[in-house]
Amino acid sequence: MSKSKKGFSRREFIAGTSLFAIGTSLKLNAFTEISSIKKEPIIDIHQHTHYVQRTDEQLLAHQWAMGITTTILLPSGRPVNSPSTHQGIANGLQAEAGGNAECYLFASQHKKEFRFGACAVPDMKDGLYEIEKYLKLGAVVIGELKFGVTCDSPEMQKIYQLAQNYNVPVLMHWQHGMYNYGFERFYKMLEKYPKVNFIGHAQTWWANIDKNHTDQSVLYPKEPVIAGGITDRYLSDYPNMYGDLSAGSGLNALKRDEDHAKAFLERHQDKLLYGSDCADPTGSDPESCSGTLDIAEIRRLVAKPTERKILYENAKKLFRL
Repeated sequence: MSKSKKGFSRREFIAGTSLFAIGTSLKLNAFTEISSIKKEPIIDIHQHTHYVQRTDEQLLAHQWAMGITTTILLPSGRPVNSPSTHQGIANGLQAEAGGNAECYLFASQHKKEFRFGACAVPDMKDGLYEIEKYLKLGAVVIGELKFGVTCDSPEMQKIYQLAQNYNVPVLMHWQHGMYNYGFERFYKMLEKYPKVNFIGHAQTWWANIDKNHTDQSVLYPKEPVIAGGITDRYLSDYPNMYGDLSAGSGLNALKRDEDHAKAFLERHQDKLLYGSDCADPTGSDPESCSGTLDIAEIRRLVAKPTERKILYENAKKLFRL
């Protein structure tokens, strides 16, 4: 992987790379007013190094193109073939994402704009030791936890206990039949660990904003939404539950029923966090950059005070940035 060089300035990087150039051929307004996006700070709570072979230089350009002022890098656990990684399928978070050391080193080289998390395969013998090692180095979150384990297993509960000890959130990738089994009974963990802030993310999390979502094998539903789904109730009923709006799943939740989305964003304005979790190399591709599309959709749907909470204030408070 191509590594970014420590020490050159943002201005020099922008001047020296064609990746940052935003062409006039872009199709969407979200991509033609990048300068206005940059006027206000945005915290991106969900990005990865080496995402589908994206280089470090491309990651920097991607975040700057979206107008991100602070990025939290979520590492993968160490590669291993085990049931919890589906015999290696989940290695690299199923996205070739970099691990703890890579995220820590990258954030250390770009301290002004990047923070890092800590992650490990939950049922590895040294998993807790690995996570705690990076928490001691300054990790601000545990995650992204994306493994084939039950959400209330003893191994996962040890991670929740560690998060409580270090006062950091836990970010979980919910995907039916694949990652973090038992979404419908996760309320028991929210009740058992009230001092731990949990962040929900991914397909099953966002599909269940709908009260009528009964077929959990459908990961990207398109039907209009009836408020009161499991996700809606978790956010309403539990002070320690938050939502990560990143990726295609978060964008789909906003776009499938925009009338519902407006009300949902306003109702949970203190519990929602912006994340990108997109793998494109430039941050300016209208076909693949869900991160920029998310920003545009949030800004279009809600009033300014709510937008500022979702794009900046909530994350600043939760991660103590």
